[in-house]
Amino acid sequence: MYSPPFSPLARVCCGRVNRGLAILGDTLFMGTIDGHLIAIDAKNGKPIWDVALSKPELGYSLTMAPLIVKDKVIMGPAGGEYGIRGFIAAFDAKTGREAWRFNTVPAPGDPGHETWPASSNAWEHGGGSIWVTGSYDPELNLMYFGTGNPGPDWNADPRPGDNLYTDSVVALNPDTGRLAWHYQFTPHDEFDYDSTQVPVLADLAWQGRTRKVMLWANRNGFWYVLDRSNGQFLQGKPFVRVNWAEGIDEKGKPKRVLNASPEGTLVYPNNQGATNWYSPSYSPRTGLFYIPSWMDTYSTYTKGPVEYKEGNQYVGRFPTMTVPALRTGPGAINTRTPQEGWGAIQAFDPKTAELKWQFKMTDVTDSGVLTTASDLVFAGGREGHFFALDARTGAQLWTGSVGGQVSAGPMSYAVAGRQYVAIAAGSALFVYALRQ
Repeated sequence: MYSPPFSPLARVCCGRVNRGLAILGDTLFMGTIDGHLIAIDAKNGKPIWDVALSKPELGYSLTMAPLIVKDKVIMGPAGGEYGIRGFIAAFDAKTGREAWRFNTVPAPGDPGHETWPASSNAWEHGGGSIWVTGSYDPELNLMYFGTGNPGPDWNADPRPGDNLYTDSVVALNPDTGRLAWHYQFTPHDEFDYDSTQVPVLADLAWQGRTRKVMLWANRNGFWYVLDRSNGQFLQGKPFVRVNWAEGIDEKGKPKRVLNASPEGTLVYPNNQGATNWYSPSYSPRTGLFYIPSWMDTYSTYTKGPVEYKEGNQYVGRFPTMTVPALRTGPGAINTRTPQEGWGAIQAFDPKTAELKWQFKMTDVTDSGVLTTASDLVFAGGREGHFFALDARTGAQLWTGSVGGQVSAGPMSYAVAGRQYVAIAAGSALFVYALRQ
């Protein structure tokens, strides 16, 4: 088995995470925590090629699973907390040669650069990390990636402006890397509301016609319906308590009412957001959008000076969060107060924005959501339980103890005609066979 060398100079924020592999034919593709994209022969485990995307000593790392589109491997770096400049790049699957690169923070002369200050080089350390794999629409030949927050994270003074294309979804042509459209969820972010969430693609009956849409539950507390062919804003509503904005205007821009300063201001949702990297889901059978949510959490921020230095974190502000501790013992589910925050799986109708049901949990959740054609919703939680809900009503139908925190998306597959559901929890993988 091939074991790539690891750079001891790697600087890593937010955990030594690997979100998975990709496969094309007999070749496996993997990103490494120190910034290498590797192709491996699946038959014998030998390396085919190894490409360094960036310098790990500057904070660049790879945590996302590669995305395969046609003959290209799509990848982008994490590491925004170190003042990197993010990008999305495509590599030839056979040779590893870079085919194109799209910078998520535009340089002088590029569209979007005008949203950065003209009097400084703030854009060179502007963030825009790529933490999570995007989605691809073969009919439109467009792929959609969420981008991370701008840098420095929590001191916005060095970067006045909207700071494109951070905290955005960008729609790219996979053949050329050309930008088709973008939508920015949180302009001039100072709350660390990365758009690290999974874009969910759906076809909806919308105002008398079928429309190709994108459903997006964002860390900033709003969930969105966008036309994925052109980026048109169709709808945006809060799904948790939000106080930094009082809504979204007709053009799709948040109506901001709150900044992180003065110090001590309570900002809802908190620094970890209303949801994060864990995947939501849409069921074409029920027509509902299912969101794993952090409810009633807030942060306060303390502003600090910031200066970019290679290899050091570049944040400039430090949040204090209300992340509830896990309660144990008899009656634990009744001991939490609303101010401490809690988790929920929520189901919304994308056409009306109506909340259809809410499954309350004891603790906040880092679990993804899986919906099935049998109208089930599978999810888990920090309490060590994996469960199935009725997709139409939210009623709990089954639960099982997995003995560890669920911080992954459930999977379903079939072998010899029998369906299985699997979930990673703690350091183990649990597989359940559905009864026949």
